[in-house]
Amino acid sequence: MDCILKKYCPRIEFDSYEDFYENFRIDVPEAFNFGFDVVDEWARVEPDKRALVWCDDHGEERTFTFTDISQLSNKAANAFARLGIGKGDVVMMILRRRWEYWVCAVALCKLGATIIPATLQLTKKDIVYRTGSAHVKMMICVDDAYVVEQTELALPESPSVERRVVVAGEREGWLSFDALIADESDEFERPTGEAGVTSKDIMLIYFTSGTTGMAKAVEHNFAHPLGHILTARYWQQVQENKLHMSVTDSGWAKFGWGKIYGQWICGATVFCYDMDKFVPTKLLQHIQDYQLTTFCAPPTMYRFMLQEDVASYDLSSIQNFATAGEPLNPEVTISWERLTGKKIREGFGQSEGPVLLATYPWIEPRPGSMGKPSPLLNIKLLDDAGNEVPDGEEGAICVTHLKDAYPPGLFVGYFGDPERTEQAVGGEYYNLHDMAWRDSDGYCFFVGRDDDVIKCSGYRIGPFEVESALIEHPAVVECAVTAAPDPVRGKVVKATVVLARGWEPSDELVKELQNHVKHTTAPYKYPRIVEFVDELPKTVGGKIKRKLIRQNDGIHD
Repeated sequence: MDCILKKYCPRIEFDSYEDFYENFRIDVPEAFNFGFDVVDEWARVEPDKRALVWCDDHGEERTFTFTDISQLSNKAANAFARLGIGKGDVVMMILRRRWEYWVCAVALCKLGATIIPATLQLTKKDIVYRTGSAHVKMMICVDDAYVVEQTELALPESPSVERRVVVAGEREGWLSFDALIADESDEFERPTGEAGVTSKDIMLIYFTSGTTGMAKAVEHNFAHPLGHILTARYWQQVQENKLHMSVTDSGWAKFGWGKIYGQWICGATVFCYDMDKFVPTKLLQHIQDYQLTTFCAPPTMYRFMLQEDVASYDLSSIQNFATAGEPLNPEVTISWERLTGKKIREGFGQSEGPVLLATYPWIEPRPGSMGKPSPLLNIKLLDDAGNEVPDGEEGAICVTHLKDAYPPGLFVGYFGDPERTEQAVGGEYYNLHDMAWRDSDGYCFFVGRDDDVIKCSGYRIGPFEVESALIEHPAVVECAVTAAPDPVRGKVVKATVVLARGWEPSDELVKELQNHVKHTTAPYKYPRIVEFVDELPKTVGGKIKRKLIRQNDGIHD
């Protein structure tokens, strides 16, 4: 048990958070390759070990062992090699939650290629930008009408793309994935010499969905999966041979966080429900029916599940609930515990790294807190001068001591942008530009992006605290708190609110929500403007575009 994990972590059991923080270590080999050193190794040690349980909304279900993934990825690696794909070539995949993603990702890893995971929401413009920025050589897309259409529209402006492969169907002008691998050998020898990879070669590029401007191309090397041991074992608390589910599309870094790397290193079985769209009751039913052991989803999904009769589902098999992606409002975790008997453990990070702060097993979850710093990353809260702030004061979350020991899992730069790379990780610390404060027990609390903090009448107001107060009111499902212009005060607090089922906008409800905030937090933080909307503007990654709301209101940062 844990035989793969122990190769890279000399010690995996700890007595306390302090013990974990001081003594946890990851040994990174000179030439680590997730495909050979994890997938193939599990297939060798335990041939029948389950790797993936996959199902969809159309009654299809498949279970794959590590032997299955090993052999299928070998066939795919042979097929891709015949198409001219090798070490350093960039391949973009738009595969939703199809099981073929795991096969292709492992195959490309074995070849030493660089993967760009991408969401099926991308437009022609997005695809042209990504293929041009990263010199994409091959596209692998699911047989989805929108995805295929946008890709074909982009191809005339994407001269680097030489091959296009379609998965789960056939299209004129496309190579069929099923046909490509049908007659290939299920053996693939590990490349050596110049064709082999080192842990420092580039394995992944994530195009981050920033709230403004063009997406940044975040580079991760082949050591990146090892960093997610922190994410999977110690925050999500996955268990060997037990089912773990993280709700995310394959186009996001959250997929790497929760559906492949750390989970398979730890020997857990990944559960994937390839839903056509998020329906809270269907997700709850799948958690119950498949008897999952660990579960992770963004706060928004917990909020919408809480609009349903959660208590009518048997979720007792879940031993650990986790969340990340947006801050978790205290009312959500309090309500969830009341209905399920279990708290939600929050984690914090971004596409640039593994989990950076989390509510680890030895830490009692504290509503509103994202937990404590992860080991190896030397997280500090710094002021503008680079000095650590005292307890109770706001500071920027930073990964420090980069010159001493660069942590596995942290990004190594921005593709094709050495100047931005040097600014981000070329010094002693990497500044996330997310603001937080720390209490006297070492728990950290999210305040907001540094450009989201509202300065009003001499006060600094963090949007998350006001949003959390509003979420406590039963009328509110989602909200975004921003600055709005005011002729007297300069700026005032505004709340853009999505109402829960059964509630209607009214002047009376505005006053009720304002009074609720006044009694829940400091009165000066209450929203002087409340706007009701059907939905909040979000990036394709699901993050609220607070900057867009500010700009629409006439505030230009």
